[in-house]
Amino acid sequence: MPPLISAISTTTRRRIYFKSIYKASRFISTASIPLEYPLSHPIYTIWGSNTAVGKTLVSAGIAASFLSNSASPFKFLYLKPVQTGFPSDSDSRFVFRKFSQIFRHRKCNRTVFASDSIIRVSAPAAEVVLGSRWRDESENFAKCESGFWELGSHEERKLEGEGGEESRASELICKTMYAWRDPVSPHLAAERENAVVEDADLLEMLKKCLYIGSEEGSSVAGEDEVGVFSLIETAGGVASPGPSGSLQCDLYRPFRLPAVLVGDGRLGGISSTISAYESLKLRGYDVVAVVLEDQGLVNDVPLLSYLRNRVPVLVVPPIPADMSDNLMAWFDESYSVFGSLKEVMLSSFLERIQRLHDMPKKALEVFWWPFTQHKLVPEDNVTVIDSRCGENFSVHKAKHQDVMIQQFDACASWWTQGPDATLQIELARDMGYTAARFGHVMFPKNVYEPVLKCAELLLEGVGKGWASRAYFSDNGSTAIEIALKMAFRKFLFDHEEHVASSVSDMTGTHVELKVLALKGSYHGDTLGAMEAQSPSPYTGFLQQPWYSGRGYFLDPPLVHICDGTWRLSLPDRLQSYVGEEADMFFGSRDEIFSKNRDDSSLARFYASHISEELLVHSGENLSYHIGALILEPVIQGAGGMQMIDPLFQRILVKECQYRKIPVIFDEVFTGFWRLGAESAAELLLCKPDIACFAKLMTGGIIPLAATLATEDIFDAFVGDSKLKALLHGHSYSAHALGCAAAAKSINWFKDCRTNHNLNPEGSSLRELWNMELVHQISLHPVVQRVVALGTLCALELRAEGCNAGYASEYASTLLKKLYEDGIYMRPLGNVIYLMCGPCTSPTKCQRLLEILYKRLEEFGEEQSVGVASLQ
Repeated sequence: MPPLISAISTTTRRRIYFKSIYKASRFISTASIPLEYPLSHPIYTIWGSNTAVGKTLVSAGIAASFLSNSASPFKFLYLKPVQTGFPSDSDSRFVFRKFSQIFRHRKCNRTVFASDSIIRVSAPAAEVVLGSRWRDESENFAKCESGFWELGSHEERKLEGEGGEESRASELICKTMYAWRDPVSPHLAAERENAVVEDADLLEMLKKCLYIGSEEGSSVAGEDEVGVFSLIETAGGVASPGPSGSLQCDLYRPFRLPAVLVGDGRLGGISSTISAYESLKLRGYDVVAVVLEDQGLVNDVPLLSYLRNRVPVLVVPPIPADMSDNLMAWFDESYSVFGSLKEVMLSSFLERIQRLHDMPKKALEVFWWPFTQHKLVPEDNVTVIDSRCGENFSVHKAKHQDVMIQQFDACASWWTQGPDATLQIELARDMGYTAARFGHVMFPKNVYEPVLKCAELLLEGVGKGWASRAYFSDNGSTAIEIALKMAFRKFLFDHEEHVASSVSDMTGTHVELKVLALKGSYHGDTLGAMEAQSPSPYTGFLQQPWYSGRGYFLDPPLVHICDGTWRLSLPDRLQSYVGEEADMFFGSRDEIFSKNRDDSSLARFYASHISEELLVHSGENLSYHIGALILEPVIQGAGGMQMIDPLFQRILVKECQYRKIPVIFDEVFTGFWRLGAESAAELLLCKPDIACFAKLMTGGIIPLAATLATEDIFDAFVGDSKLKALLHGHSYSAHALGCAAAAKSINWFKDCRTNHNLNPEGSSLRELWNMELVHQISLHPVVQRVVALGTLCALELRAEGCNAGYASEYASTLLKKLYEDGIYMRPLGNVIYLMCGPCTSPTKCQRLLEILYKRLEEFGEEQSVGVASLQ
């Protein structure tokens, strides 16, 4: 006996009713809540290699495969985020009605409650839906922002199965999120109908629909074992524009949901399918299957060959021209194909979940993480990062339920990161092209386009006005080693008559060369770089038994915000200074960097102090010479995000260069807009002889470093013998991939068309941090000091004893709360910091500060309670 349609739904009920706003409070800005989606059930995106390739037929087939003969209650959610040509064309309505027909045709056993709804429509689309009622009663409908209306359009059916038992019913929930009237590309429809939805708002709506779909109708089945499956169908092809104009493959990238690609079985379809597949893979999507219609051209064979059997290619029968039976015969013939696709999707989901759950345990078994005490890392503290999109990680969480949540990378992955999502794709594209064109080629005596372009950009940018040569290496620490070799050779070249031993044969010397550096400095982990930095936790005997500290280390004056005011803090050896209050307190950060300070009494005091120190270490009877000055301009990174008084560093550079002591700027951390200028040398208002760059130089996508030098430095290595050349290099020196990424990033960050944070003159970034809020944070009782400059906002928590210093775990409870808020941070002991990219919006930075301030308030209360309990 055929299944009966109950009295409630013998006639399809279509309700268009009045209500205020459809759960509007649940759709809020992505600035306040990070994007996330549940992993408690499979969620897939259906992509098309072109328009009219049958995406919606595939969606209907998948829905039928899950719901027609499920052994237990099942809930299937179909989402169509973007629909044009509405209401005459509605993919969600097609899936809803087509499944109803399949249900009757197959005489399914389990009752299914099916529904179709539209959330937001443009005014022209609403007018078509309502006709004359729109003109008379439009004020009664809920108008949303950006030209959309909420009509409350909802259609539902109860499809009664032969087995009855309504309490064990399944559900089909179909939703259209945004709809426009004109049957054109979404970006055109949005513009024509004055109803534009921004990417962030669309994604937030999608996130809410995914969760609502998981929750809606749970009372129908009333049991815990209900299976859930969500399917999101895109509009047009992979690279078709969305409503804002963004390509859909970029629009949906923050979720990076696994994909099913509907290929093209027509003539030319092999090419379009491969192009669509490559577009998805380039952006980091996982394509689990390709489905295409059999049009007699056997397109699946070359596709399988191209994909090397990594991805299954499933072929559905030709779609008949005669649709008198509503395609029922076609769906019957396709039944096994959709069954196979269902199994592929389910097994891929289960494998992914298992992988995510296994990764922390496996990581603890096989990794040896840097700067990490493994004994202090339990398994649930291991962060599983599924992907990255711009400045956000996608992180798997599994404590209460499986979710994938976005977290802002507030440590910029050890200070390397700067790209937004758009630049990330640009870098991926450029690097793919470069790898295909060059692979890797060796550098000595060779030239190729990426390295030449990169070198020219470096010399015209961070090296402008002083550098003439670029020496490439692989990381910041190695760049420092090269810089030291350059500086020492130049010192020997300039002071040959003063050294005790002849260096004419270049085979060795008995002269010991040391560096002049600052306490708190850090220049890398290789042995030579460590010798050039002051004693610290990184150089202790257990870390580096060979360390002797081949340098003299000055204790520098520091600048920071304390109790709402920028102030200068002098070290013990400079405490004798008695000057004006204006030298110790500053009304703004700009005053600290002002060239006018060069004429102050403090400047003369600094010069006198530095001259005395240099005099002590420059006598002819000494067994060593100061062969180089090396410093991190303005900010010492690993030393605790300390801001050095720029006046002190400027005078130090001047005094050394006057004595022909080569000056090295370690800009591995500070370079490329990290501190608000392309080079920190611009902030110091002085130029080095040698400078080292890395990290942000490539946008952080691949390791590369460069040591820039003046022509005078280069000339010290020029001679008739190869033994006089700089004998230092790496197999991958100046690798084409890194140089291409650097060229793209350097240009991107300094172009006002791609970096909207540049000031009109293009020489600095606008203020990214709300300084009023920064000063407010500095007034908090738990905060010792704050430094905010460029992309960096750092603070030191007030702490004593074991709670202070690099090994401190004092900030761990605070960081755990921030982690829950979607902010990933890695502290330097009791120093914590936020770090964004050169293109990060000030709005996002303000939101980060607001979250931080809120958590500092809670942290302060917890500390107060803890202190009170001890009294």
